[in-house]
Amino acid sequence: MEKERKTSIFILDDEPIVCKRLKASLDRKGYEVQTSCDSVKALEIVTHTPFDIVITDLKMEGIDGMQFFTEVKKQHPDTQVIVITGFATLETAKESFKKGVFDFLAKPFKLGEIFAVIERAENNIK
Repeated sequence: MEKERKTSIFILDDEPIVCKRLKASLDRKGYEVQTSCDSVKALEIVTHTPFDIVITDLKMEGIDGMQFFTEVKKQHPDTQVIVITGFATLETAKESFKKGVFDFLAKPFKLGEIFAVIERAENNIK
């Protein structure tokens, strides 16, 4: 039987601890995970490498999360984008969904919450 390809996930957050914790937890669950704390470098990576799921913070130095995921969706329309932010407002959530975000999580969130969102996003991957 052919082994299923691992779901690839890219995480962009300017807080290294968020990237580190999420990567460790998702690695253990069997995902293929790459992270970045630098939005400019991250944009370069995701422009050239399609990921199944992109998890991004909103408020960052350089390129903000809104610009970042807008570019991701332009390059790879099938990529599922999950926004995580400590600055959740109804307005930013609405704007994110209008621009094609799969889901929006306010920090701090429990690992179980992000796992559930990732599983739902996996079911949406074409």
